[in-house]
Amino acid sequence: MEDLRTRINGTENRPLFEETPGRDKIVNLIVGGLTSVFVLVTVISSFVFPAPPPPSLNIFFILCIIMICSSILVLIFWYDQGDLDPKFRGLIYYSTGSIFLLCLCANLYFHDVGK
Repeated sequence: MEDLRTRINGTENRPLFEETPGRDKIVNLIVGGLTSVFVLVTVISSFVFPAPPPPSLNIFFILCIIMICSSILVLIFWYDQGDLDPKFRGLIYYSTGSIFLLCLCANLYFHDVGK
């Protein structure tokens, strides 16, 4: 009976989802680290290329990338807290890949590749 009261009242101290295995944590750190570095390079490139002061289109491009990154960071925070189902992990990876491709496009634009 005590076990049933614990489940109903929610006073049980176990995580909502299982703990993430070590391999998953390493993959998350690698994907997050590479994306963070690429976003940082893109932000720096927007202010440096073609020459200071940066064009307003570069600033707008970076503002859009940062806004998308902030929404993904909120999703990652909620996922780590256990507030999101594990099925959202695929969405987080997909969005991270989209950010990576958007940063690639931005860098190609900033460096005038293809002109």
